[in-house]
Amino acid sequence: MRRSQLDIQLKTPDQIEKMRAAGLVVADALRRMREAVAPGVSTADLDAIAESTIRAAGAVPSFQGYHGFPASICSSVNEQVVHAIPGPDQVLREGDLISIDCGAVLDGWHGDAAITVAVGEVAPGLLKMVAVAEDAMWAGIAAAARGAANGRGRLTDISHAVETTVRKGGRYGIVDGYGGHGIGTEMHQDPHVLNHGRPHKGPRLVPGMALAIEPMITMGSPRTFELADGWTVVTRDRSMAAHVEHTMALLDDGVWVLTAPDGGRARLGDLVTARQPADSPAR
Repeated sequence: MRRSQLDIQLKTPDQIEKMRAAGLVVADALRRMREAVAPGVSTADLDAIAESTIRAAGAVPSFQGYHGFPASICSSVNEQVVHAIPGPDQVLREGDLISIDCGAVLDGWHGDAAITVAVGEVAPGLLKMVAVAEDAMWAGIAAAARGAANGRGRLTDISHAVETTVRKGGRYGIVDGYGGHGIGTEMHQDPHVLNHGRPHKGPRLVPGMALAIEPMITMGSPRTFELADGWTVVTRDRSMAAHVEHTMALLDDGVWVLTAPDGGRARLGDLVTARQPADSPAR
């Protein structure tokens, strides 16, 4: 492991393998929580699923105790964008959207991912917003893979791909002040990855980089504020929000989406590293 460009931690292929193991723990926890989401389920119920799944795999929840955060997941419902604290009094209702952010550390290496899930029957416009956020995330990952492969990629190529995809998808707010990040032996590392911006700026995209790509978009204004709990970020106009995230790593022969069970193959095809087929099958 070495450092390059700002204070970016570059990983060896063996270290990325370890991050993949942590990523699969996160993927399994998110899968179990997605299956459990339903009207009447509390965010505390989901948090318990995450913690038990992570600890059963021999890992530790990344979020617990992080700057005093008291839970294993962030469970942001409707106008809550990110960092909401789960609790027994927050019970999901038909028509809600819930963004679930989850992290795990295994053998000293972190995985981090987020999904936005519909609760029961949800308005079609909200489902489209979630799909646009997911498309933007995958566009950002693809831009990183192509930029590293041709040797000309820069960090903001990811940002530009995310923004361009969101703008093509509709009139959504792109939340500012929050975004993706480097990840490895710490959950949050350099560089910060904006979800908007001009391309071809910032550090070069090179093998060994591991990044969490995480668009956050809203049905209205991108402006947000933090609640009195010191964590929960909500939209200023109370419009609904979506947040999705994957951890990915760049290798010499392609990208590896470490928190996707298939490594990203279904969405990225041949951009995915050749070592992906040797993975354990998706659970």
